Amino acid sequence: MSRVFRLLTLMTILSLWFLLLGCASSPPTKFYTLSSISGSEKVDNSGSETCISIGVGPVKIPEYLDQAGVVTDLNPNEYLVGEFSKWSEPLGMNISRILARNLTSLLCTKIVSTFPWVGSLSFDYRVIVEVIRMDGVLGENARLDASWMIYDGTDRKKLLLAKMTQYKEALDHKGYESYVAAQSRNVAALSRDIAEAIKALPQ
Repeated sequence: MSRVFRLLTLMTILSLWFLLLGCASSPPTKFYTLSSISGSEKVDNSGSETCISIGVGPVKIPEYLDQAGVVTDLNPNEYLVGEFSKWSEPLGMNISRILARNLTSLLCTKIVSTFPWVGSLSFDYRVIVEVIRMDGVLGENARLDASWMIYDGTDRKKLLLAKMTQYKEALDHKGYESYVAAQSRNVAALSRDIAEAIKALPQ
């Protein structure tokens, strides 16, 4: 009986040792967020009476992107979800927040608020974005395809402009840091296109 007990004890110790070894060898999870454009592009709002208010959202993303892990391509028919590389917040919320920050920098704005708005806010324009794809190959490129619409802020059914744009940025190395930085540049390019479209609308 004591021999069986010693054997079971040894097996338990070995199991715990292998479990601890496996935990020790696992890489730490890294959390990423998109970054906004640089302050050098910020518009000077001081002294202007023609600044506008914008509502951003909702920003819709495909179901395959609606998860914590950062999604990249393995091949045209297969995606890789980062087990230890995750978004620090839901991706749709992250895109919406960065779009709002970018538009605040690129346009003369009174307020830029993200969906869902709190209270009865009124806007001059509403921007709705649907991400068609947002992926790429680690070490190669990052892609963003999006359709977006600008509505009259006072008439939710009045569509002023609808477009679909595509963006592609090269990566400078294979890591997720480079991939997220490239997607930040894609979102910045989308923001600039939206800002230019708003500027061109009849005031």
